[in-house]
Amino acid sequence: METDAQRRTYLLVDGENIDATLGLSVLGHRPNPEERPRWERVNNFARERWGQPTTALFFLNASNGQMPMSFIQALLALGYHPIPLSGAPHEKVVDMGIQQTLEAIAERGGDVMLASHDGDFLPQVERLLEGDHRVGVLAFREFTNAHFSELTDRGLTIHDLEDEVGAFNTPLPRVRVIPITEFDPMRYL
Repeated sequence: METDAQRRTYLLVDGENIDATLGLSVLGHRPNPEERPRWERVNNFARERWGQPTTALFFLNASNGQMPMSFIQALLALGYHPIPLSGAPHEKVVDMGIQQTLEAIAERGGDVMLASHDGDFLPQVERLLEGDHRVGVLAFREFTNAHFSELTDRGLTIHDLEDEVGAFNTPLPRVRVIPITEFDPMRYL
């Protein structure tokens, strides 16, 4: 395992999941570039949350043989390692890659910030929580898999991409439960 001086946060971004949830569930249309998360803010949040360096990995499905080169160049400039994966049409290559990475971190050490709403990662997250790993999920809280909430008693933290991470330039049209201590009427005026 790593010593505290070497400890780092692994930021794993399920780009497809975040983009699909933003488009289908929040906006109701494919997100325009200005409506997408500011990925540098996500990386900064992951670094600042536990005060340690990050390794930022952005998983992409490249099964069609194409890579969005301008997006990959932007990710590289923001300090991310793009991971374009390919496989058979029935394979969820992004999920498989993230699952394998979470399993490797469980063996190696370090903390994890997972940007996804997807419950496919629950077994790996549970295993990480059994060890000395800190684990956080970055998502729209109202669309996060309900089983993640059950793991908060075991140490999992859930951070809202909009409210806590500040990943967006403008308020999103979300309808969700707002704790009264966090209610800001100016947002609605």
